[in-house]
Amino acid sequence: MNKYPDTKIDDQWILSKRGRKNPASPLKPYGYFIEKERTASGAVEDVSTILLTNSECPFRCLMCDLWKNTTDEPIPEGSIPAQIEFALSKLPATKHLKLYNSGSFFDNRAIPVKDYEKIALLVNHFETVIVESHPGFINKNSLLFQRLIKPKLHVAIGLETVHPEILPLLNKKMDLAGFRRSVRFLAHNGIPSRAFILLRPPFLSEQEGVLWAKKSIDYAFNTGVSAATVIPVRAGNGAMDVLSAGNYFEQPGIRSLENVIEYGIRMNAGPVFADLWDIGHFSTCDKCLAMRKGRLTQMNLHQEIPPQVNCSCSF
Repeated sequence: MNKYPDTKIDDQWILSKRGRKNPASPLKPYGYFIEKERTASGAVEDVSTILLTNSECPFRCLMCDLWKNTTDEPIPEGSIPAQIEFALSKLPATKHLKLYNSGSFFDNRAIPVKDYEKIALLVNHFETVIVESHPGFINKNSLLFQRLIKPKLHVAIGLETVHPEILPLLNKKMDLAGFRRSVRFLAHNGIPSRAFILLRPPFLSEQEGVLWAKKSIDYAFNTGVSAATVIPVRAGNGAMDVLSAGNYFEQPGIRSLENVIEYGIRMNAGPVFADLWDIGHFSTCDKCLAMRKGRLTQMNLHQEIPPQVNCSCSF
């Protein structure tokens, strides 16, 4: 594993490595589904997730591939409520809703503040609403949206890593102090937060990736988040593929994800979830993939550690 490239990693370099975006309609979300999740009460319940289509996030994070389903220009006012209404008409009723938008919900360029009231009317029958945001957008807009909705608002924030050299290289344009301020600002106003944490970002070995994911979980809960989600880093966005070809990045293994989630559960500081999106990319063994995915799912839902999976690939 090579340590750091000579190339300056910035917006221009990251953009130059991209492929094309997927077709995106401002009137339809690019995804919506229901999945079971352990909720804030500790119960396992159905949660509706809507993946909103909006303008691209202004931050060009090195590892991000969410730009693929965004528009180049701000979408018209009323588009986001229309997307939510469309998705909810297709989904069965649940108590909990995630509104994820490939960026920051409180970025006015992505989600117009003028749409907040219409959004509130559409989501007021839920018990909780979870949105995501970069620390730089957690401000008075967060409080305005909180006041307008009846459900309990939760905000997910990308901590990514506490590694002092790697975090700046991710081009996220945030630091740990900004993350801490955002979590405390939300807590002061009665809004729980959760952290997104990366497993093995670029420039780290497998062992280092596991170690720093655990350190990041420690930091997140010490800062005051109520939950954490660990995301194994993958290639596929252009920039990460270039780094992979240069031996600056390798995708983590599924057993490392199990290791980190076990650590988080043993901390007993709050729920620690594994992001299982495209989890097959992180396994090299077809024989035990289904069992390991099932084990991670059980840890997500029950926050208990099941017996290890026994497979010849482990030896």
